Amino acid sequence: MTELFTESNKSGLTRDLIDALFPMFEEASAGAIAVDQDSRITWINSSYAHLLGLGDPKSVIGRLVGEVIPQTRMPEVVESGKPLLLDIMEHNQQQLVVTRLPFYDDDGHIIGAVAFVLYDDLQPLTPLVAKYRRLHQDLAAARKALASKARGTRYSLADFVGASPAALEVKRRARLAAGRDMPVLLLGETGTGKEVLAQGIHSVSPRADRPFVGVNLAAIPDNLLEAEFFGVAPGAYTGADRRTRDGKFQLANGGTLFLDEVGDMPLSLQAKLLRALQEGEIEPLGSNKVTSVDVRVIAATSRNLEAMIADGEFRSDLYYRLNVLEIPIPPLRDRLADLGVLCEALLGEICEGLEMRGEITDAGVAALGGYDWPGNIRELRNVLERALTMGEQGGLLDADAVFKVLPRSTKRPTASLSPRPVRPLTKTLADAEAQAIEEALVASRGNRTRAAKMLGISRSVLYEKLRKLS
Repeated sequence: MTELFTESNKSGLTRDLIDALFPMFEEASAGAIAVDQDSRITWINSSYAHLLGLGDPKSVIGRLVGEVIPQTRMPEVVESGKPLLLDIMEHNQQQLVVTRLPFYDDDGHIIGAVAFVLYDDLQPLTPLVAKYRRLHQDLAAARKALASKARGTRYSLADFVGASPAALEVKRRARLAAGRDMPVLLLGETGTGKEVLAQGIHSVSPRADRPFVGVNLAAIPDNLLEAEFFGVAPGAYTGADRRTRDGKFQLANGGTLFLDEVGDMPLSLQAKLLRALQEGEIEPLGSNKVTSVDVRVIAATSRNLEAMIADGEFRSDLYYRLNVLEIPIPPLRDRLADLGVLCEALLGEICEGLEMRGEITDAGVAALGGYDWPGNIRELRNVLERALTMGEQGGLLDADAVFKVLPRSTKRPTASLSPRPVRPLTKTLADAEAQAIEEALVASRGNRTRAAKMLGISRSVLYEKLRKLS
């Protein structure tokens, strides 16, 4: 085997040292193999051949290593010249811990690679793997704490769950907003996930490593809003702090400022906000010094701003400044096809850290589809939490468990005794088809492949029908 190795000016190892080390590696390992610059096997020892279930080791000499060991990464080592010192490879439902090293000729050119199977049983590594997992969990917790202190985001675009045409359109516009540094206006009822979407946009934007600062305008008294936005100079008023107090604009400088429920902003502050957005400058309360700021504004509201403009309750110039890219977020009742995937995601969040696993049956999802959801996703989470708390089936929610906690009012209209007007047959058939597609998506929890199978059509036909319905 020593003829495979030559002195390498890249590794710095002499021929004598390699010749001395190789027998030790081979003896200590559970198998060894070598390939040439074309990734063809040039040598394999009997222990590795036995591990792979090969009869005669010589039978594989000259074959591509990928044909003999499909999961191998030896070609990667030969191509890159970089060693893979520790890797877990699966072969025939067996996990092998492998190290792979390239070797060179006298001129420094790669002429092959060698691999050693360090372990063919992961049991001895259990304490090490457990320690790694604990360290990984500690690191994740530390990163989350640091992100919270640094005013980072908790959500990404993946946290806006949904696969219906309406949800996909929201995500499309959100990705568009993330790539363009412009104001965004999110329109939607309470509980539809406006802040989740705002954080998701920030997390994939060029400002992702800068602060994300959110402020709920409906939760702050009007007389404190100016100080909250622009900060306070020392001694600006009786009882004010002797030190400068930064406002939300200063805290978000370089990053994103999220204005939740912007429709609740008083007119007196709207003019000052407009100036700050137009000029990129703010003046702290009680100060004569103008400070430059660079923030990207994402605003959200559940109110009709155009109606408020007509009533003189919202400035039209501020509206046009905020509404450069508008993203309407549909209410839950308009995207019931997402109920299945939403339940799966919410149950995962609810049960995280608990010694239970929450699941919901197709009948349970169908029961949820009969409700109007005025509180949208926030209300859906509440219903699922209550159903789990009162459930008697170990975290499995069926229709009975849902009906126990679901409010009685539904979106289903009461039957009328007056005769229905006759509609064109084409309209009746189209409505029936749309309802069948919706029910199939609900029953399949948004899985379009399963939904198409239930409907007896191909997935491409289902996608075409969904496109026409959107």
